[in-house]
Amino acid sequence: MFDEDDYFEQVFTDLNLASEIIVAKEFDGCTFESCDFSEATFRRCKFSDCRFLKCNLSVIDIDNSKFTDVLFKDCKIIGVDWTKGVWPGLALGSPIGFKRCAIDASSFYGLSLKGVAIERCRAHDVDFREADFSRSNFSYTDLSNSLFGNTNLSNANFFEASNYAIDVNQNVIAGAKFSRLEALRLLEGLGIELVD
Repeated sequence: MFDEDDYFEQVFTDLNLASEIIVAKEFDGCTFESCDFSEATFRRCKFSDCRFLKCNLSVIDIDNSKFTDVLFKDCKIIGVDWTKGVWPGLALGSPIGFKRCAIDASSFYGLSLKGVAIERCRAHDVDFREADFSRSNFSYTDLSNSLFGNTNLSNANFFEASNYAIDVNQNVIAGAKFSRLEALRLLEGLGIELVD
């Protein structure tokens, strides 16, 4: 499908590249809409200022690929090991963002993704341990069974987020914002009993 090495500000619609292997391609300012990349491999690819809209990227392999200012919106991105990508050591903004996506069973273990947006998403069984998600936005996201341990969540926004289990003794949450009723979940790890 991708015969050229570089693609600039192109729009790709309705591609079916399930299980394909895409090697050493660069996409700058491109939009992918309603594409199926399920179980595809992106090896040493580079995505800059790209948008994925209504795409299926479940179980993709991002082997040594780099993402800079990439937005995923209304996508299915289940079972992705994001730790296999190449992430900048110092970034002014977040390299990726998710809006209204399903990102279940994915791993961000140990990554530094400060300021990332994971808004209005379903994020069940996601591994956020040992990571830096300071200043990130988890608003309106369902975090059922997701793992937080030694995670930097300082100044993160959990407004209307739900079903999270964040141990205040094992994570940094200074300055984080939580909805009042859901914030009661933060007390679960303290071994106290709430009485009406």
